Amino acid sequence: MFQRNYETVFILTPVLSDVQMKDTVDKFVNLLKEEGADVINVENWGLKKMAYAIDKKTTGFYVLVEFKADPTIISKFELEFRRDEKVMRFLTTVLEKHGIAYAERRRKGEFNKKSEAKEEQAK
Repeated sequence: MFQRNYETVFILTPVLSDVQMKDTVDKFVNLLKEEGADVINVENWGLKKMAYAIDKKTTGFYVLVEFKADPTIISKFELEFRRDEKVMRFLTTVLEKHGIAYAERRRKGEFNKKSEAKEEQAK
């Protein structure tokens, strides 16, 4: 079974409570695990303002999921996004070697310039 690295970003509707949002994220993560995918990382970016309105909503809960999976399950995964009314937008991309290296560095916090600047000021 050939597995590739993927990254999915999806936007959930802002009318959800925190519990509903977490349940929805867990539903998609569990779907991946049931299909045999290895979930590497799940990041909740929180409620963010969007560049343009979607369904008359200007904000949404952004979630990033990194996983390693067989390419055949992507169509099932995206079909579940289309069926769920809570999901406003989603995008799944294949991570190549440079994307994998970047994702690892991002998880380690190498790109957190705000926290680095605060540490320098504290010294």
